[in-house]
Amino acid sequence: MAETRTRRPERREEPLSRERIVEAAIALLDETGEGGLTFRALARRLATGPGAIYWHVTGKDELLAAATDAVVTDAMVDAEATAATPGSSPVEAVRALAVGVFDAIDVHPWIGTQLARAPAQSPLLRVFEHLGRQVQALGVPHAAQFTAASALLNYILGVGGQNAANARHHRPGDTRTEFLGTVSDSWANLDPEEYAFTRGVAEQLRDHDDREEFLAGIDLIVAGIIGTYGITARP
Repeated sequence: MAETRTRRPERREEPLSRERIVEAAIALLDETGEGGLTFRALARRLATGPGAIYWHVTGKDELLAAATDAVVTDAMVDAEATAATPGSSPVEAVRALAVGVFDAIDVHPWIGTQLARAPAQSPLLRVFEHLGRQVQALGVPHAAQFTAASALLNYILGVGGQNAANARHHRPGDTRTEFLGTVSDSWANLDPEEYAFTRGVAEQLRDHDDREEFLAGIDLIVAGIIGTYGITARP
């Protein structure tokens, strides 16, 4: 009589989903940048085959857009909460949204490029929509709302992207303080006639805080909007 073998229970793994794929793509992008995001590398991370990923995502462009959208959506949670808090002002909501996007780009430098690359796609439109609502809440005239929201958006993307680029240019092993110290020293040694202003602020560069400087710029833009259109706004 043949011996009956006990069949081992099959190991059940978490089913592959679009959400899992996007989460893994974000982690891979954070580690290796856009150049390191391939379906082969993603398949290894997910312990599956590239074909299974294509079932959920048609290609790299769609995957990058989905990953960017996921990060931006998370970044706007605090901003939405601030805007919904009774007694909060549009200025506070703008600052919360701006710093949320800034911090997201700081943690995930690759999204700065993605946001600038695809102005018609949903991640950027989400940010623009939320900025626009606060511009309306400030009382900016309709004819000037596009300009005001665009000025804020362009500043957020520009400074956030530049901050991410600066981080990528650090020499291996350098801290931010060491990097800024090196740049500050180079500014201080510029030609005093051709670069009088830059030399004069070299020490401010050495000691500045990127996040505080960014928010100071947001405040300047908002103050300009308020002053230009004679708006009475609670800070």
